[in-house]
Amino acid sequence: MGRLAGKTIVVTGGGRGLGRAFAERIAQEGANVAIAELDGELGANTAANLQATGADVIAVQTDISDSKSLANLAEIVKHRWGGVDGLVNNAAIASNIGGKRFDEISEEAFEQVMTVNVKGTWLAIRAIVPLMKGQGKGKIVNIASDTALWGAPVLLHYVASKGAIISMTRSLARELGDYNIAINTIAPGLTLTEATQNVAPARHQLYIEGRAIKREQLPEDITGTVVFLLSDDADFITGQLLPVNGGFVFH
Repeated sequence: MGRLAGKTIVVTGGGRGLGRAFAERIAQEGANVAIAELDGELGANTAANLQATGADVIAVQTDISDSKSLANLAEIVKHRWGGVDGLVNNAAIASNIGGKRFDEISEEAFEQVMTVNVKGTWLAIRAIVPLMKGQGKGKIVNIASDTALWGAPVLLHYVASKGAIISMTRSLARELGDYNIAINTIAPGLTLTEATQNVAPARHQLYIEGRAIKREQLPEDITGTVVFLLSDDADFITGQLLPVNGGFVFH
């Protein structure tokens, strides 16, 4: 029996990178998994791979910036499993947006990042929380970034969006506590995934040298923390920020 046996967990952006790693580990821990992925083909492929292991997994093509798309996701999950025990808000724009100073970022790029990363996280929570309320309990894990803690340069719109996720988590913890719903944020460091393939080698080296544990960060360095926060062992933890970055920043 895994730590999440019998639970139903929604993972946004679960078709690739960190999201895929979260979905795989959550399924291994015995949960039913709904992969909400903008790229329908990627989501379906990830779901198929997990179904082949015997896991109960579905993929739903979902645009988290669209409330109607999220309502469709919630309806499909409710119809299949009756409710939701956990939500991992992982979907975000992170690739190919760095390298420009604050006054070089276009308004369109800034708005797109904020719309997906901040508004999309809020909309996903708004869509899924009613299913948690219906069963009197739930867990939400938001994925931020330690860039918001150390103030990474030439990445202002992304850093601002992840700082907003941290603040939203604290406010939502106050609102959701009455429904026995816990919400926390993880702030990973620079992690080796598809999303970081184009990050300059110098930035990767900066992280390695600055960490207390001096090596690259891998997706599996984060998945266990997500599982813990989704599990019953974390029932009395809410509104918290946990950097998982090998000690690049301390909080």
